[in-house]
Amino acid sequence: MSTTSFLQTASMAGQRAGRLVVGLLALIVLLAIMAGPDQAFAHAALIKTDPADGAVLEQGPAQFSLTFSEPVSPLVLTLVKPDGTPVPLTAFRLSDQTVEIDNPQKLASGTHVLSWRVISADGHPVGGSLLFSIGAPSAPPVASEAIDWQLRSAIWLGKVFLYIGLFLGVGGAFALAWLAGDGQAGRRFVIVAILCGLVAAPLSLGLQGLDALGAPLSHLAQAVIWRTGLGTSFGWTALVALIALGLGLLSLAGPRTTAKPFALAGLAGVGIALAASGHASAAEPQWLTRPMVFLHGVGIAFWAGALVPLGLALKGQSAEAAPFLRRFSRLILPVVAVLAAAGIVLAVIQVQTPTALVNTAYGRLLLVKLGLLVFLFTLAAVNRWKLTASAEAGSTEVQRRLSRSIGVELLIVLAIFGVAAGWRFTPPPRALAIAAAQPVSVHIHALQAMADLSIAPGHAGTVAASMIIMTGDFGPLDAKEVTLVLSKPDSGIEPLKRAATKPGDGSWRVDNLVIPVPGRWTVRIDILVSDFEMVKIEAPVDIRP
Repeated sequence: MSTTSFLQTASMAGQRAGRLVVGLLALIVLLAIMAGPDQAFAHAALIKTDPADGAVLEQGPAQFSLTFSEPVSPLVLTLVKPDGTPVPLTAFRLSDQTVEIDNPQKLASGTHVLSWRVISADGHPVGGSLLFSIGAPSAPPVASEAIDWQLRSAIWLGKVFLYIGLFLGVGGAFALAWLAGDGQAGRRFVIVAILCGLVAAPLSLGLQGLDALGAPLSHLAQAVIWRTGLGTSFGWTALVALIALGLGLLSLAGPRTTAKPFALAGLAGVGIALAASGHASAAEPQWLTRPMVFLHGVGIAFWAGALVPLGLALKGQSAEAAPFLRRFSRLILPVVAVLAAAGIVLAVIQVQTPTALVNTAYGRLLLVKLGLLVFLFTLAAVNRWKLTASAEAGSTEVQRRLSRSIGVELLIVLAIFGVAAGWRFTPPPRALAIAAAQPVSVHIHALQAMADLSIAPGHAGTVAASMIIMTGDFGPLDAKEVTLVLSKPDSGIEPLKRAATKPGDGSWRVDNLVIPVPGRWTVRIDILVSDFEMVKIEAPVDIRP
């Protein structure tokens, strides 16, 4: 083959590879757009049920309803009868933030448990149950949600290995293509890291489905598990991550003319994959949080991915070690600046208040991560300002010291991966604050009168109560006076009586009401219908801590 023919063939191959890269980039962008929800979501919080928790009904309702703090998708709905028999509830409708569930059969007397498990747009499942009785209460079935530590451990390991694949694998492929020159030190490690990610991404998707449905590890092979996992927002993260990992592998396996564009596309895919789901990307304002997650992920991949190839190049004292180090040290300062700025913005949005750093599991994990980062930044600064210049000049002893120091950096990075994977099980203070601010609502129904009561926020402290008063057949009731009475005899608290006012919007209100302790309270509404008639209706209400 002549030189001209060879160059033409290489040019055509490069053009085909370029078109392939453009196509893959377009696919990544399309997946990211599809993965982005229209609004921000935190963990869903149940704010109202019908029937109310603890209600005693004369007959079984035709349907049940669950109202959450945000739109949700039901995963598992079950009615447990008084004899312990579970009845799957498969017929339901979604109306804004409410799930309306059809009751398929006539219910016998006794206490029933309505168990629910839903998933919100941030990809995290939430479950719970409520009790109601027909005719008279009976001994209810025991409803508890035990933690499946085997599944949690598998989810955590899947996260860690996915981080290894994305950050050390795809990031390492970028470092080899853009920073290492002709050096290939660490290539085998990078390939192994990418292969770990290629296994962890789909496996994590199945584990997500197990967690969503509350199923054990033994059910992993069931098709419904994988369909459920793919239907969550994490499904998009897994798909984009697979594309990014594939691009990183192609940059290592293909010709050098395509290595750089493939590696760059893979690095962008890392950021997009992380921004497609999770606590941080689901927070408001998303025009800020999603780009910050993207930049944070790309920055981590750039830094962490270069550690192994650079450390091995320095250890082997290859000819490309000094130029590799020079390119890396020139770029790492602005990368770390962007990485730190994005991390600070996300931390402020997620934590909100300094006290949350010690009062929540999320905050305590963040403190551990910050401690590791301080150690990592200190070590990196020493390397940058004390060792880099001599290592670039060719000092073999300094290069060995720098290689060992980079090995320590890698261990710290792996520890940070482990801490970050623990956030999968800890809702951020932002989400807890949103849930805590939600009201608790209860519908109280009697023959003479009924009321819809809402207490906001639904936790102990200073609250405001709003009541809509109606007749027993849902007609208007023009009451002369309304008094709200809250009692909790098991805590030694005498009844709290507050006269309600009618501000003009049709409801009755009690402002600046102080509920001193959380737990189950009995709420009674005294309705003065006329000078000669007083109607009293009551029901239990659960006040959150």
